[in-house]
Amino acid sequence: MAQNNGRVTSDTEVTPKKLNSDGTPKGKHRRLFRGGMGLSGKLLMLTISFVMLSEILIFVPSIANYRNTWLSDRLAVGGVAATLLSESETLSPQVQHKLLEATGAQAISLAFGERRNLIAMESSEMNVTKTIDMTQDSPWDAIGCSLQFLTGTRTGQIRVIGDIDMRSGGRVDMVFPASLLRDDLQKYALNILQLSLLISCLTAALVYLSIRSLLLRPLQRLTGSMMRFAESPENAREIIKPSGRTDELGEAEMQLQSMQKSLNQTLNQQRRMAALGLAVSKINHDMRNLLASAQLFLERLELLPDPTVQRVAPKILATLDRAAAYTSAVLSYGKAQEAAPELRVIRLASVLRDVEEVLGLSRYADGIEMHVNVPETQELEADPEQIFRVLLNLCRNSVQAMETSKGASGVVCRIEINSEVKDGMLSIYVSDTGPGIPAKAQEGLFKAFQTSGKVGGTGLGLAIAAEIIVAHGGKITLEKDVTTGACFKIQLPYRHGAQATEKVTRLFPADSSKG
Repeated sequence: MAQNNGRVTSDTEVTPKKLNSDGTPKGKHRRLFRGGMGLSGKLLMLTISFVMLSEILIFVPSIANYRNTWLSDRLAVGGVAATLLSESETLSPQVQHKLLEATGAQAISLAFGERRNLIAMESSEMNVTKTIDMTQDSPWDAIGCSLQFLTGTRTGQIRVIGDIDMRSGGRVDMVFPASLLRDDLQKYALNILQLSLLISCLTAALVYLSIRSLLLRPLQRLTGSMMRFAESPENAREIIKPSGRTDELGEAEMQLQSMQKSLNQTLNQQRRMAALGLAVSKINHDMRNLLASAQLFLERLELLPDPTVQRVAPKILATLDRAAAYTSAVLSYGKAQEAAPELRVIRLASVLRDVEEVLGLSRYADGIEMHVNVPETQELEADPEQIFRVLLNLCRNSVQAMETSKGASGVVCRIEINSEVKDGMLSIYVSDTGPGIPAKAQEGLFKAFQTSGKVGGTGLGLAIAAEIIVAHGGKITLEKDVTTGACFKIQLPYRHGAQATEKVTRLFPADSSKG
């Protein structure tokens, strides 16, 4: 049972969660953007701002161009009309008024070379504040002048000079009220502003909807998946299912799924480890009582004068002692720790004979043979109990791997133990003639609960062996260049001469019937 937010649920029961419309847990999504604008709002505002900035950059040259067009059109109309009317010696006031009204000018004159002819004039009092020569006007002058008229800083009359046409060589000189150009520029600017706002909003909406569909919604899906998985990482149904996209977001979904699967497996393994420690702690007390009773019975059997009992009973008693110690060792492993090694000088051949006796193997066995090719004088400095566990685990794995082939006609079932000393390291090779370890199982071979493929395995033996060897300052590896069976290599520091100051230890009591 597990307690989650005041609700008690079983390990397999999934408590339904209230979700927002976008799939994120209720209340969580809102807290992400508390005190600020969300990514959607920021994207919308940035899009509008950038479009408006682009419109402003286009707006200023557009105003200048409108001003040039406005002046050029009036010069063209005034020049043509004035040229036609200039053929008459005198113009009536009515004709002059109509010409000025048609062009919006207050005065029009023509110049051909040195000769200048006043065509029409509204009043003799003029306050000309700006003279514009269209033949010498630069783009920057046009922009500056347009802004002055647009903001209303230029008042009075403006004088505009331009060519009538390329062939006649004449020039037209016209005077306009500044307010006329200002009013037209402001109307044009207002139209441009309204159009720019419409384009900005429409563009921003299209860009926003496109990016929301392509980026924001997938990101919200990723965020929602991470938040739901964070609330219940042990629940495999909370692992994200990739949408199948082939872009960067699709890759992010694949990576997130891989990470969530790995974390889910790790947490399940840790839960199994915790459950293992809890189970062992519950049975440890009762198991010790049972083993203590068996030890009492064996101690009584040792008093019998039978030679066979005298020879076998001490070994069974030692095995029971080791079984009691193993219950504590398993409990320690359930707490994710292994006891520190108590280093002593031991004979490797003696430890291997103990392994043979426990497994019931020998060089001349009918089923599975065990060949120990280790010198009797080969010594090492190690914890005798822990090294025994490592070798027993490796040899038992070999026995289990070859169990199905034992007794088959012509099939050799053999375990070989070899050793060598090189470069200050003692190497112990444990090999067999079994089916070997599959390539897929070799990847996590020394990790807890990663079995080597055999049925009924817990995946703890090699993990414990690796932890013990590392605690001794060595390492254990699987040899890759073996064509038949499996071969494990144990490397331990070799301290030459240690046997001169330490006593040699043997795990089992010596057989009184031998030597």
